[in-house]
Amino acid sequence: MLILIFILITVTIVAILILASFKPDSFLVERSAILQATPDKVFAHINDLRSWAAWSTWEKMDPQMKKTYSANSVGKGATYEWEGNKKVGHGRMSITDSVPDTKVVIQLDFIKPFEAHNMGELTLQPQNGGTLVTWAMYGPSPFISKLFGVFVSMDKMIGKDFEDSLANLRSVVEK
Repeated sequence: MLILIFILITVTIVAILILASFKPDSFLVERSAILQATPDKVFAHINDLRSWAAWSTWEKMDPQMKKTYSANSVGKGATYEWEGNKKVGHGRMSITDSVPDTKVVIQLDFIKPFEAHNMGELTLQPQNGGTLVTWAMYGPSPFISKLFGVFVSMDKMIGKDFEDSLANLRSVVEK
């Protein structure tokens, strides 16, 4: 009986490792929303890292979070570092590209609870008198992430936070 249990556990572990090895080498999480505001108005709120406090879901997860901004919090080169509870962890983001009224590209460096280096991109397109905002996060999936992905969907884990943040951004820019 003990040998049968050992075999079942071994087969289960091997199956999980095989499943993980077939996961993609990168990930993409993306959400979009149409906001009834002009691209320049939306851009002002995503291009200034200090403005994120008004609409980012992660800001609301830890009101006591320590935040540090670079001297200039707007546009290319602006940085923002945070350290908070276990929900938000510790990390840093830097604007690597900023095209007025069109897009903001961000390098995301997560330090805790796990190390990861990803990219974020917010793009703006005029649409139906408003602005289509698309928020994407993408990056590599090392084996440990693939293993984690067997049990938890990155899209489901982060996608809801993107949706909530876009809804908050809608509330801010449509005032």
